[in-house]
Amino acid sequence: MSSTINQSLAQNQTSNVVRIVIGLIAALAVTLSLFWLMQYLIETADRTLNDDTAGTLVDFVRVKRNEEVERRQLKPEKPPQPEDAPPQPPTPQLDNLNPSAEKIAISAVPVETDIEMTGGFSLGVGEGDYLPIVKVAPIYPNRALTRGIEGYCVVQYTVTRQGTTRDPFVIEDQCTSSLFHRASINAALKFKYKPRIMDGEAVEVPGVQNKFTYEITE
Repeated sequence: MSSTINQSLAQNQTSNVVRIVIGLIAALAVTLSLFWLMQYLIETADRTLNDDTAGTLVDFVRVKRNEEVERRQLKPEKPPQPEDAPPQPPTPQLDNLNPSAEKIAISAVPVETDIEMTGGFSLGVGEGDYLPIVKVAPIYPNRALTRGIEGYCVVQYTVTRQGTTRDPFVIEDQCTSSLFHRASINAALKFKYKPRIMDGEAVEVPGVQNKFTYEITE
């Protein structure tokens, strides 16, 4: 039995020696492999740095920042002294209007439009009669102007108690062209009157007529 034990111990020692030898050989192989790998990596890194095409160097130029800050002028400049105001025009005296004028002509370039008041009130009867204050000349229609059409147009309307005009319409047989209808009516709507006074109260005056004359000047 002792011989059997001795044989087992000898076999165990032999196997341990074999394992140690194999471990040393494996460790030596791993160590040599690591040294070779490190040498390869070092050579590869040196070759990469020496290769110009492997990378691009960027040269940064740092510019000095301008630290000066412009301050805004918060205080506005003093405006210049205003010139002397022109004198006020005299106030028109409505009582000094001449009601005997039968025709008011307003000329413009290159056309001329005349306004003639006919009928609707009697002149010089008394202070209670209505009087024209503002009369606006009509605008010459472009179609009539381009065609060289001249003529006249009579418009009839009512003077209200406020001195304005309402319900204007063209008297057909007293208008030479339909091109003058709208311009004549628009002008009549802008008229202003001093209203007629009867028994201390303003009254309307129907049937007032105005004749607008359209002439092309040279």
